[in-house]
Amino acid sequence: MAVQQTQALPPQYVEDLQKDYGKQLTATTAAPLDTSKFAPQVAAQDAAQTSAYNLATGQGIGAFQPYITQAGSYDTAAAGLSGPQAYQQFQSPYQQDIIDATLAEYDTQAAAGMTGIGQQAAMSGNLGGGREGVMRSQYQNKSDMNRALLQSGLLQQGFTQSNQLANQAFNQQMQLGQNQQGLAGLVPGLYGQDIGTLQAAGAGQQAQAQAVLDAQREQNRLEAYEPYERLGYQGQGIASIASGAPGQYQSTVTPNPTPLQSALGIGSALTGMYGNIMGPYRNQSN
Repeated sequence: MAVQQTQALPPQYVEDLQKDYGKQLTATTAAPLDTSKFAPQVAAQDAAQTSAYNLATGQGIGAFQPYITQAGSYDTAAAGLSGPQAYQQFQSPYQQDIIDATLAEYDTQAAAGMTGIGQQAAMSGNLGGGREGVMRSQYQNKSDMNRALLQSGLLQQGFTQSNQLANQAFNQQMQLGQNQQGLAGLVPGLYGQDIGTLQAAGAGQQAQAQAVLDAQREQNRLEAYEPYERLGYQGQGIASIASGAPGQYQSTVTPNPTPLQSALGIGSALTGMYGNIMGPYRNQSN
């Protein structure tokens, strides 16, 4: 028994549109997209960010060390100004000369006093007597004691003055060491402020540069996908004409997709549209 086959054919103008659309679809999708034009790019570091990095890894790292080293030298110097012999380096080089001159003058005066005792003994008729000897002995003992007291007083005065100078120098060295240590603690913070300021300023500039790159990338992407967008609009229009139903076009290009997502989306849309166009006219068997 012969099989009767009925085939529903679209109007000629629809077939012409379909053929033309098929040619355009083949031509448009034959060449691969140059995705390098809209590939993601990262803006380079701004000069301020580079300066911040160089400051942090160059001068900033260990910038406190010279101050610590100097503080250590001050502490070492202070150590040399302590102890029982520290005063000696502050003694006046003329101190012994002053003591010798003072004692020599004292001896001169003491000798004059001794001469006076002899004169008094001669006037009283006791010259060479026992009383004169006692007077001379008493005078000499007292003179020797006074001389010793004078000498010890001069030595004590020199020691006290030298010791005060040594203590003053010690305190100065210790204070300098503390100041250097304070600077050592302050320097990293100051460097940190400069680094933070440079980083913030550089980040703003880098963000602006990144925004420009993103805008250019988006423009390139839209330009690259414009033929696909136009082809999709045309395909949906042909499908609506063929089906007799009003068509509603939905764009396949959305803001900021990745190149891979865009390519997959366009491919799926075109495949679906082509299937919808050809679906009503496939051969049917009775």
